Amino acid sequence: MDGNRTPFIKARGKPGPFSPADLAVQCGRPLLMRQPFAPDAFDEVILGCANQVAGEMNVARVAALRMGCGDEMPAHTVHRNCGSGMQSLDEAYRYIAHGDMELVLAGGTEALSRAPLILSDEATAWLAKFQGAKTAGDRAKALRKFNLAYLSPEIGLKQGLTDPISGLAMGQTAEEVAHRFGISRWQADEYAMESHRRLARAQEEGWLDNEVEPMFAPDGTVYDHDDGVRPDNNMEQLGKLKPVFEKYGNVTAGNSSQITDGACWIILASEEAVEKHGLTPLAKIVDSDWAALAPEIMGLGPTVSATPLLKRGELSLGDIDVWELNEAFAAQVLGCLAAWEDPGFCRDVLGLDGALGAVDREKLNIDGGAVSLGHPVGTSGTRIVLHLVNALRRTGGKRGIATECIGGGQGGAMLVEAL
Repeated sequence: MDGNRTPFIKARGKPGPFSPADLAVQCGRPLLMRQPFAPDAFDEVILGCANQVAGEMNVARVAALRMGCGDEMPAHTVHRNCGSGMQSLDEAYRYIAHGDMELVLAGGTEALSRAPLILSDEATAWLAKFQGAKTAGDRAKALRKFNLAYLSPEIGLKQGLTDPISGLAMGQTAEEVAHRFGISRWQADEYAMESHRRLARAQEEGWLDNEVEPMFAPDGTVYDHDDGVRPDNNMEQLGKLKPVFEKYGNVTAGNSSQITDGACWIILASEEAVEKHGLTPLAKIVDSDWAALAPEIMGLGPTVSATPLLKRGELSLGDIDVWELNEAFAAQVLGCLAAWEDPGFCRDVLGLDGALGAVDREKLNIDGGAVSLGHPVGTSGTRIVLHLVNALRRTGGKRGIATECIGGGQGGAMLVEAL
């Protein structure tokens, strides 16, 4: 098991320099170059992506071909919103566990800065009529019906981050979780500030050096670190930001995950493949779980997916040395922690006898998370598993859980043991 990722690049109001396939290829090539086997040795390439672009349909296959995996390499793309990157790992894990495959390249990629602009139905109808005009007179007639409002398309990402069943934006679901568990604005801002400080420390200490591969844009710009980190943030600055989703809410741009571009790959191998290629395994996937709950409280997804891992493994919270709980929103992370300490929630929702207990904050997202480094939706599930492995090995820990909430009302979790 080996892996790496790109730096996560913050979207800055215009298309970034890399497409989803570009990100995957720049991430994957260095990883494949250091392996003792050829790029065409994989049984399958699986890539998570929640926002594929029109020119790269089945981006897994596009990336596999560009990375030199060969014409005969099967590849497929998976989509489970925020869980897409973990879904790719889970599929690879199960293929190998069932004996169907021995060596799989799995990961996630996302270029949120390249989310499309969507024309309204009225604008699309006008454009169709204009393009269908057969004479100059018909075109002139269509032009007279043009409305300037047609020049204001909606950002596709806004639709993508709104749940079609509940009608709530993802930030509104975080407000719902915060309200249910009494998470304050102060607590959310304090958590966000700590996330930035932890990421800045990890960068300064070089703890991410074996994880992050630099990227090179066509104009020669080098991207070599997660560029959304703000270690100088303080509570006064964060407190000046206005709530985004509710007038008197707690969710702001400062305590939410950042819109970013990035990719991540992990190589998964069977024991036979490890022996055949002389590989050095870093960790093993022990178990995984997917669960669902109401879309309006999707932020509590980690509680319903990670708890079954503990049950099946007969593990307590104290048996987990490192947690990676994806920081979609600071209030959502804090809501999950509060839910595990709430006897009623644990009995009624998780089927426990009482409260699960408190997660040690010193074991949670120890090097920051999506609030500070960003949340490229299809990539995050792979990133948190990769970083969990690296963090366990660095700290000498044995067991870790990576878990995330998923838009639409789901949760995903993976139990990993360091070797």
